[in-house]
Amino acid sequence: QVQPVESGGGLVQAGDSLRLSCTVPRRTASNNGMGWFRRAPGKEREFVASIGWRGGNTVYADSVKGRFTISRDNAKNILYLQMNGLKPEDTAVYYCAVARGSSASSTSSQYAYWGQGTQVTVSS
Repeated sequence: QVQPVESGGGLVQAGDSLRLSCTVPRRTASNNGMGWFRRAPGKEREFVASIGWRGGNTVYADSVKGRFTISRDNAKNILYLQMNGLKPEDTAVYYCAVARGSSASSTSSQYAYWGQGTQVTVSS
């Protein structure tokens, strides 16, 4: 069972930064693309960012481009999401996911394993 575990969420003010982490308990993820998605209250889950297994290929949603940075440490099986310049509209539960393949992808159906999520709340 590959169950990602997210951490690092919290309550911050607009303009602040947070770094989310996602630990995958097995080396499976070192050969897989990984991604972050989020679900805001009353909205559908949406793509945030994704990274290929080598770490060189990244994809971002337009809404976070230039503010968020996705990265990974394959030796430690950890995925990160550095979030700068947070806005109230970034408030959501953030989910880490492990892709079925090795590439970055913005399509949720391309992901096989999902974490339970971590809450990020940005106050104005």
